[in-house]
Amino acid sequence: MEPYTKNWTQVTEFVMVGFAGVHEAHLLLFTLFLTMYLFTLVENLAIILVVGLDHRLQRPMYFFLTHLSCLEIWYTSVTVPKMLAGFIGVGGGKNISYAGCLSQLFIFTFLGATECFLLAAMAYDRYVAICMPLRYGALVSWGTCIRLAAACWLVGFLTPILPIYLMSQLTFCGPNVIDHFFCDASPLLVLSCSDVTLKETVDFLVSLAVLLVSSTVIAVSYGNIVWTLLHIRSAAERQKAFSTCVAHLTVVSLFYGTLFFMYVRTKVTSSINFNKVVSVFYSIVTPMLNPLIYSLRNKEVKGALGRVFSLTSWRGQ
Repeated sequence: MEPYTKNWTQVTEFVMVGFAGVHEAHLLLFTLFLTMYLFTLVENLAIILVVGLDHRLQRPMYFFLTHLSCLEIWYTSVTVPKMLAGFIGVGGGKNISYAGCLSQLFIFTFLGATECFLLAAMAYDRYVAICMPLRYGALVSWGTCIRLAAACWLVGFLTPILPIYLMSQLTFCGPNVIDHFFCDASPLLVLSCSDVTLKETVDFLVSLAVLLVSSTVIAVSYGNIVWTLLHIRSAAERQKAFSTCVAHLTVVSLFYGTLFFMYVRTKVTSSINFNKVVSVFYSIVTPMLNPLIYSLRNKEVKGALGRVFSLTSWRGQ
């Protein structure tokens, strides 16, 4: 970062270099990411369709799962199409306007925070189902589910407002090359000509608050679940109860592991290339894996998928 002078011009457009160091593998990476993106869309749309059509899945756990699937579609769509355009140089290719860059960062942060809170709400649902089964209908009613989901989306939307406002107050006077495949905060801060200390601190505190609040709800919920399971004498009943949590726990581990690594840090000078790899994992790979995890680890979802698609093929005959 250099001190700002009046001779410099404010940057109005950024260039995202993406994976510039692997020119010989551009076609391979384009094909790989396009396949993963399309696979993510199909998987999550299938989850939404199945839950909507199968009355057996009209329950709170699957209500939250449809919200998660909708979010995953938007989450990947914020970054992947622009990255793919950069690979083949269409639609502006690697260029993105200043306003477009901040908008992308806002939406990406909003959706990431919302996912944290949705996963926490799903953990609460599992806690009540296993630890207080007799009160489940009263504590996790449809009204409660709707309010919880609305709160997740609202708090997620509010999360990036202050960080993006502070980002908009920074001066970008050149260079304008972002060493990333989307407008993430860290590579943007490297380009700023202003003092980024306050912005870094706020980013750290906001990220920490989101992760700690949501992960605390998850940890407390699963702590109580484990305690309850330990007091169930029947091994079969214990296994049956825990099996309803395995998919969610796997998704939580994948998502939070990468987020804690990426965002709870104050320095912008960490390895950019390594950050790109981790970013690919939580922004592309995880949304693709989540529907697979829920469908493969959940007998009800697998059964519903079979019924819906067998019915569809029967009607097509």
